[in-house]
Amino acid sequence: MGRGRPHHGNRRRGRSGGPRSRARTLIGTLVVSRPGAAHVETPEGEFELARGGQREAMNGDEVEVALVEQRGRQARAVVRSVISRSVTTLLGTFAQAGPLGVVTPLDTRLGHDFFVVPEDPCVGRLGVREGDVVLARVAEYPTRRSSAVVTIERRVGTPEELDLNVEAVVASYGLAGEFSRAVLEQAEKIEANVADALAADPARRDLRDVLCVTIDPVDARDFDDAVSAQRLEDGGYELGVHIADVTHYVAADTPIDNEAKRRTCSAYLVDRVIPMLPERLSNDVCSLRPGEDRLAMSVIMRLDARGNLVGAHMRPSAIRSAARLSYDAVDALLEGRMGGEGLPCAQRRSHEVSALLEILDEVRALRERVRRERGAVDFETVEAKVTLGEGGRPTGVSVRRRTRATGLIEEAMLLANECVAKRLADVEAPAAYRVHEAPVADDLRACAQPLRELGLLDGATAAGLLAGDPFALQAVLERSRGTSTEYVASALLLRAQRRAVYLPVNEGHYALGAPAYCHFTSPIRRYPDVLVHRALKALLHGQVGGRAMRAQAAALPQLCRTCSEQERAADAAGRASQRVKMAELFSGFLGERFSGVISGCASYGVFVTLDDTCAEGLVPVRSLGDEWFAYDEARMTLTGEESGEVWGLGRRVAVEVTGADPARGRIDFSLARDGRPRGDARRADSPAR
Repeated sequence: MGRGRPHHGNRRRGRSGGPRSRARTLIGTLVVSRPGAAHVETPEGEFELARGGQREAMNGDEVEVALVEQRGRQARAVVRSVISRSVTTLLGTFAQAGPLGVVTPLDTRLGHDFFVVPEDPCVGRLGVREGDVVLARVAEYPTRRSSAVVTIERRVGTPEELDLNVEAVVASYGLAGEFSRAVLEQAEKIEANVADALAADPARRDLRDVLCVTIDPVDARDFDDAVSAQRLEDGGYELGVHIADVTHYVAADTPIDNEAKRRTCSAYLVDRVIPMLPERLSNDVCSLRPGEDRLAMSVIMRLDARGNLVGAHMRPSAIRSAARLSYDAVDALLEGRMGGEGLPCAQRRSHEVSALLEILDEVRALRERVRRERGAVDFETVEAKVTLGEGGRPTGVSVRRRTRATGLIEEAMLLANECVAKRLADVEAPAAYRVHEAPVADDLRACAQPLRELGLLDGATAAGLLAGDPFALQAVLERSRGTSTEYVASALLLRAQRRAVYLPVNEGHYALGAPAYCHFTSPIRRYPDVLVHRALKALLHGQVGGRAMRAQAAALPQLCRTCSEQERAADAAGRASQRVKMAELFSGFLGERFSGVISGCASYGVFVTLDDTCAEGLVPVRSLGDEWFAYDEARMTLTGEESGEVWGLGRRVAVEVTGADPARGRIDFSLARDGRPRGDARRADSPAR
């Protein structure tokens, strides 16, 4: 073992025995995380694949596997047969190999090259050339005796015309492509027809005279929520949340609905949005654009002077947003950096809009206190988005943190979601509830020692943390606030949480401290919200037991599973696309120095998150010093055996950019030689802005 490399103390390597003679068989879904690393998800749990056990199966396939039992280790799986295929089309690069065409998938998890046979005229007919990116349909799947065969359906473009690294992300996470002609034709025929809807439904309330606004990121294009508020004579508040009435236009089992059901959510990538609904709906008919009449589902909530919910009622409505505001503009107004005349609304209404924002900010502060007192846990997170210029070239990084503006919208949406969920849960209406279970003790125990290392955990708080007491989590986060450990502590505690999922039954939301919760506020971009809207409308019309709701109830278990899975894929794809462009950006900063905080630790090095951009990179262990390093997995530290120097979470460091691999979304750092960043990290050539 050489110097500058870690070792793991006195751990012994276990010797595994040979396989037992009897092998169980199970049916499950094959999940390939990267080439050479795969597992199968079965009703009895997840099982890693044995070496060579994937055989002809591909990511997403339904497979029959044999479990190979081994003493001292979890059973490994070997694919026996493929029951059904997941991949029918794929994006890949084309090359000629003698008489055969070869399509190499951009999704490296597929693990096979696909061949175009000489007698297939698709290459010449479509004008496909060497290196082109193509969309191919699988004609024959690989077997143990034969290779996979495809036919090319469309030439997508050349590598120069496309951003192959981002296209690879799209392909790797199985994100949807273009909408079908049937979907687009249905969408084009849809008109807003607000007056007709009001006339046809006496229960739909005309709220077009109520002052309401939308508040979104500056680059948003679909506006699915608007807010209104007023102070009441008794010192309380009336808070209105108005959500785009997507289900008025999208009936169940129509082409648009079936496509939305397949996509389940919009995916937000670094350079594009892959929408759940066609733009005709998402950016036009259903979007709550300022000054235009739009149909909505409104939740009107009454709060007392301390922000406690007193009552709520829900109904279909028609609204007219007075202004499309950005978070930046609202923050500027609330912080006194801008007057109401700077808001993008009619000058005569600027005073009214300013007053509305002040009321919403009061409600925000009250609701934050209410949720904190009932045990809600608010994790401090940041969102780093790479900004792109001409040709998709990265130009900088925009870092978003929670502000008063984002908070006032978040609190309004959280409360509306809770009110709708409680109303539906009280009658056991068939809807997709958002469920977050309490963390398990083992996961909390794993983060306890690193939190002690950060000085954030004492004896009493530790006991509460291990018991899953949300107030103990609150205490840890409060102690870290405003220090270099703030985001590291949030990340540790977030990793200890169970992932929130969609379920057909309400089981509450641990992190929010909510006995009932659902997603109601974004039906333009999330299919579970569409299901909730349909259930709420059925409840309001006395039709919860009707045929439509019985059909929805029957489909809910599978729909909830699919929505949870697709949400994870879309989120992961978004993060991966950001990493691609972040690495591309930092490839122009080789040799530059920046300051940051150690945010992760492994046997092979430490991960550093930079202050200005939140870019993360690896400092390999060899860069820490010319000595042996002991890795402590429980403490998440590397310790030099000669110097005794400890490299652990929360430590501030200065690093130098030594490499960047955009295709893998990876940035490499080394410790800056003099231990200090050169100059100011926010200088003119810094990637942060």
